[in-house]
Amino acid sequence: MVVIENLLTPEEVSRFREVLSSLPWSDGKATAMGMAAAVKNNHQADASNPGVQRLANQLLARLGETPAFISAALPHRIFPPVFNRYSETEEYGFHVDAAIMRIPGTADVLRSDVSMTLFLNEPEEYDGGELIVATEFGEQSVKLPSGSAVVYPSSSLHKVTAVTRGQRLAAITWIQSMVSDTSARRSLYELDQSIQRLLHQGQVDRAELDRLHCVYHNLVRQFAVI
Repeated sequence: MVVIENLLTPEEVSRFREVLSSLPWSDGKATAMGMAAAVKNNHQADASNPGVQRLANQLLARLGETPAFISAALPHRIFPPVFNRYSETEEYGFHVDAAIMRIPGTADVLRSDVSMTLFLNEPEEYDGGELIVATEFGEQSVKLPSGSAVVYPSSSLHKVTAVTRGQRLAAITWIQSMVSDTSARRSLYELDQSIQRLLHQGQVDRAELDRLHCVYHNLVRQFAVI
């Protein structure tokens, strides 16, 4: 799991919430697939609404210009972001995201390799509503400040715990990565982050950084499928 802090600024979050507050919401079960429908209890903004589409496009543009996201996901295709809302008693039980998703309004599909949740309100605004992701190190609980996001493997079992006070707003999306193997993608992310830290420290010989950069891109070439 990788946390991306301040993906949206506080001002951008406020604008997103203002737009979402005036839009229609529907039962989230309508978009759940297979067994997930039985454990999904939330509401979702109408993806065909022009206001929702504008927000989705703004978020897609931000993702495309965010180095930490690119490094973590190595995106090939991104599903149009979906906006969901959890009010009191609403939750989403343990489930795994569908492996193949059809992009709305098109004949195109993507393989979900990476999932992302962007939090749109502050943790103190609601109780409950934690994103719980089952990992090889046990269950990890995530509840981030507004504007921050977490990316994690779509193959992971995960859930959103019941909200017991207030309301939880979030945007979610799924990414088909150029590198489908989770372990390889994690190693590439760690290598890239080390290179970036060394670069910013300014204490490593440029030739050594160039060599590491070459190794990184050659590994991407080896693992990427596009």
